Amino acid sequence: MKNSTAASPTPASEVRLYRVVANRIQELIREENIAPGERLPSERDLSARLNVSRASLREALIALELGGTIEVRGGSGMYVVDSGKAKEAPALGPGPFEVLSARRMIESEVAGMAARNATDAAIDAILSAVEEMEREHNDRSSNEMADRNFHLAIARASGNSALVGVVEYLWNQRGTLWHRLKEHYQTEELRQQTLLDHRAILAAIATHDVAGARQAMRQHLDRVTQTFSRG
Repeated sequence: MKNSTAASPTPASEVRLYRVVANRIQELIREENIAPGERLPSERDLSARLNVSRASLREALIALELGGTIEVRGGSGMYVVDSGKAKEAPALGPGPFEVLSARRMIESEVAGMAARNATDAAIDAILSAVEEMEREHNDRSSNEMADRNFHLAIARASGNSALVGVVEYLWNQRGTLWHRLKEHYQTEELRQQTLLDHRAILAAIATHDVAGARQAMRQHLDRVTQTFSRG
C-alpha cells in the first residue's frame, strides 16, 4: 500500500502557460543563434511556429522582457538583449488573459445581480466612479483607481459580500505582467471606448435590466481582451 503522506505532484494549473511558451522562445533563440541586438521573428511567425495563441505569446514575451532577456519596442518588434544570459521567465502569478477570462465569467454575472438588487445609493456610487474616471482620463494612475472603484461598486451593488471579495481578488491579480501589457498595447481608442462601455453598464444597472447589464459587462471585457491580443 502506498504511503498516503507522499507528496502529490504539482498541479498542471500551477505551471503557467506563459512560462512554458517563454522557455520555448528562449530555446528558439539558442537554437537559431539569435545574437543580442538582433530582432526576433514577428509575433505572427512565432505564434505559428510555436503553435500558441497570440495572447499566450504576448504574455510570454512580456515575461521575458521583465526577466531581461528581450526588449519589446513598440512599432518595431522584439529584440534579444542577451541570449547568453537568458534566464527562466519569472513567476508572476496568473497571466493577464487568464485573469480577464475569469473576470468575464464572474463580473458579467455580478453586473446582472447588481441590476437586480441595486439600491439608489448603490447606483449613485457606480455613477460617482464613472464620473471620476472621466475626470481623471489624463491621469493614468487616478484613472485606473477610478476604474477599480467602478467594478467594486458594481460588486457591492449586487448585495453579496462574498462576490465583492472575489472581484477585489481578481483586481489584485493585475500585477507587473498586466501593467506592462497595457503599456505596450493599450490604445487611446480602447480608453475612450471603456468610458462608453462603463456608461452602458451603468445605464443597464440603473434601469434594472439584468440581461442588459450582463451583456454590457461581457462586451466590455471582450473588447479589452481583443485589443490586447490582436496583431
